Amino acid sequence: MKSSTMEAETDPQSHKSKKKKRKTSTIVAEIKMLKEEPDKNAPYLGYYPSGLDPLSPEIVESNNHKFYRNQKKIKRVELVVKPTGFGVNYVGNNYSGEAASGRMNSFALCVVQKNRQSLTVVPITANKVFRLQPWVKGAQIADKEPDTPAKIDTEEERRMKQRLLTDRYGTKGAIGKEKKAMQRRQKEDPSAQEELNQILEETPVDKSALISSTLDTSRSIPPYDLSATTPEKAYLLDKIISKGEWEYVKDILELLQAGKEIKSDVYPSFVCNRLYRVELNKDESEKGRLAGILSYISHLVNYKDRNSIDGGSSKNQKSIPTILQQKFKTLFADPEKNRLSDEKIGSLISYVLVLTLFIDEFETDFRDIAKDLKMSALRLRTYFKNLGCKFKRSKNVAFLSVPLSFPSPVTKRRRAGGR
Repeated sequence: MKSSTMEAETDPQSHKSKKKKRKTSTIVAEIKMLKEEPDKNAPYLGYYPSGLDPLSPEIVESNNHKFYRNQKKIKRVELVVKPTGFGVNYVGNNYSGEAASGRMNSFALCVVQKNRQSLTVVPITANKVFRLQPWVKGAQIADKEPDTPAKIDTEEERRMKQRLLTDRYGTKGAIGKEKKAMQRRQKEDPSAQEELNQILEETPVDKSALISSTLDTSRSIPPYDLSATTPEKAYLLDKIISKGEWEYVKDILELLQAGKEIKSDVYPSFVCNRLYRVELNKDESEKGRLAGILSYISHLVNYKDRNSIDGGSSKNQKSIPTILQQKFKTLFADPEKNRLSDEKIGSLISYVLVLTLFIDEFETDFRDIAKDLKMSALRLRTYFKNLGCKFKRSKNVAFLSVPLSFPSPVTKRRRAGGR
């Protein structure tokens, strides 16, 4: 038998898929790129990796959004979405899991407005993008607080327990360190310091002896003008901070403009408590001046801590620019000693206090700067008095009066003859 094969001829055009042409509408839009501003919060984004459609009608109508911020650690925030009728909540935070891991990329939110023909791009930092994970109600989060919450030890109670354990089981070196730490905490405790100040003020003292003993250590003051008729001109700021030094005290202003945190373990508490004066000021030149003075105060306090016996040092201390370090060494350092003498420390403290007057518009509450200088507020009153300041009814508020008037030095009289 003969077999024959038949080849089917097909049209190659029939295999081509027919593409449907879609009508596309073009939009001529104006693109706006918004920069991050420190005084404004960037938007927060939340996304659902579980496949939930947040735009479905039943979800949109019943969504209950809550935004929580930790009271003690204000940078820790949490976003909770509670859809009505669902057995789960959706929770995301910026301090654990995916949000806490390091990111090399950046995010932005794009908003298209057809009616206005605009495309707005808003930058968003990585820790403001929330991964909303489903949490079963009642499993991980308690909707209701317990009737008798567990007792949480206070910081002082924890220290007391640690001290008892160290005294009972610690080595001799550990016990010594604990005693020194306890002494430092007592110096920094505001309530204990106020009580100590009250006791000292009620104790009768020989004022003439007190003035004569402290005058030499606190009278070395910055450049001043006795003919000045306003507090702003009484002390010469351009002589305290020279023209070339302003370029080296821009760190605080740059951190604020970048929206970064001014850490309290790096900068003195006085500086951290006065940042609002910089942020609220509308004049750019004045804002730079205030930030520069705060930075200069930080370097002076840092220099005192590094070069005095009671100062100590911290790993987090900011490095002092070389030009400032050389100037401080010329003004305050004792060439015969490795550390500052009492007289030089008094001069440095006077420079710091004059700059605090410039920041607080020549009326300052000096309790926080006393803590930074590791001094009692009562002792600091003598320095302010020798700078020509007077005091409000509140014992810790000093103001500068003009014309400048300095207290007269009192010297001890030598007894004539003897028995």
